[in-house]
Amino acid sequence: MADWTERYRPSTLSEVRGNDKARDAFADWARSWDDHREAVILHGSPGVGKTSAAHALASDMGWETVELNASDQRTADVIERFAGRAARNATLGGSAAGGGAAGRDTASRQLVILDEADNIHGNYDRGGASAITKLVKESGQPIVLIANEFYDISRGLRNACQDIEFRDVSARSIVPVLRDVCRKEGIEFEPDALQRIAERNRGDLRGAINDLQAACEGRSSIAVEDVVTADRDKAMGIFPFLDAVLKEESAEESLRSAYAVDETPDDLTKWIEDNMLSVYDPAEATRAYDFLANADVWLGRVRASQNYTYWRYATDNAAAGVAAARDGTKGGWTRYGRPQFWPSSDSTADEVVGRIAETSGCSVATARREVLPFLSAITHHCKPRELTVAMAAAYDLDEAGVAFVTGSGESTNKVESIVEDARERREERMADNADGAFVGGRGTRDDDTADPAGDDLSGGDASDGHTGDEVGPTDADADGDDDDADADGDDGQAGLSDFV
Repeated sequence: MADWTERYRPSTLSEVRGNDKARDAFADWARSWDDHREAVILHGSPGVGKTSAAHALASDMGWETVELNASDQRTADVIERFAGRAARNATLGGSAAGGGAAGRDTASRQLVILDEADNIHGNYDRGGASAITKLVKESGQPIVLIANEFYDISRGLRNACQDIEFRDVSARSIVPVLRDVCRKEGIEFEPDALQRIAERNRGDLRGAINDLQAACEGRSSIAVEDVVTADRDKAMGIFPFLDAVLKEESAEESLRSAYAVDETPDDLTKWIEDNMLSVYDPAEATRAYDFLANADVWLGRVRASQNYTYWRYATDNAAAGVAAARDGTKGGWTRYGRPQFWPSSDSTADEVVGRIAETSGCSVATARREVLPFLSAITHHCKPRELTVAMAAAYDLDEAGVAFVTGSGESTNKVESIVEDARERREERMADNADGAFVGGRGTRDDDTADPAGDDLSGGDASDGHTGDEVGPTDADADGDDDDADADGDDGQAGLSDFV
């Protein structure tokens, strides 16, 4: 029996089911390719139609295809020899799609398809990732990269491409496809049988068609009792989970979704916290933060006691609690960001906490538990910038420290410029408060006009007979404020008040 997933693969984009927005965005990308000339990444769970959509698009546009999939060796040499030749304007017939009118002849285009682009790693694919990044930047032909996990692709490659997410196909969209397949195969069916197959595949259209074929083998009809396949063991993706908690599902449903995601409660809490403000209004966020705070308490108890049964209480608060804080359901599409993960024993974390504790005059535990979360909240992703610069200057943080506190990328221009501005600010404050201490030498002061009476209290100046041994304000600071302890002349507590 022929494979039904191949026999009934969509031949045009209009036949791609369950991802109308992604399908339309993909078509727009192809039609406007001459204007932007960027590659595109199609990403989403297995079986949702990404590769089928790529081939269907090529058919619609009249483009030839060159495909390099996971079964091929994808070294830099192989990518250059096969995909590179196609991408640099040579068609299969040998003609060139150069500039001018010929360059805009879409019928002569080739669509370069690279499947499982998130699995290029290790010695087997040596140089493959960098070769693809170079390829998409120089290509004269449209390139489609297929991936299950968008963030498993290198940042440089992601930034060089557009991206389109294919969502899990709903059971409501899977059932009509199964119905069409049955009719074309002459198979009679009970509607409930098709519904059961669709529900058990949890958004995997390809898996649903495979299960239908298995159930129909040797039969001319299919009933509910013929569907004997178990629920497909498929973990929920992190982005559908965020939609479930922050937009769509009830508290009870969100909790079930949390147990279907292949992430620890610690990581789930970070994902929710980092993306919640992109969806919730202030009132909802206020309620949700109470639950996230409770989740963090339980996670702290897990770390302290190594009793992982407490994880379920963290999950209750992070998933069900945050979902319960939402007023109804929310629509639309949201670009979720990946949080910056760090272990509590990370050397950067320890260094940052140590600087905070030393500067603020508090314990390391207080700095880690109370001050650091506050700093992270008010400088999230380096906003507002001026406040982030002030924080970096107050605690003398480098790029790694600023990235750790704010959750921004350590190597980004934004973080680098903030650290540079903070360094300049510290130098200016040191110069402003040095009061000429670094001009000339000790005992060689030239300017005696500032103290005509000869009783300069700056301490240690041989011109007025002081030996520098006096005790009191004269040694610490000429004005009695002890500016060495507090460069900006306040109360000497260089903590949060130093820059807030």
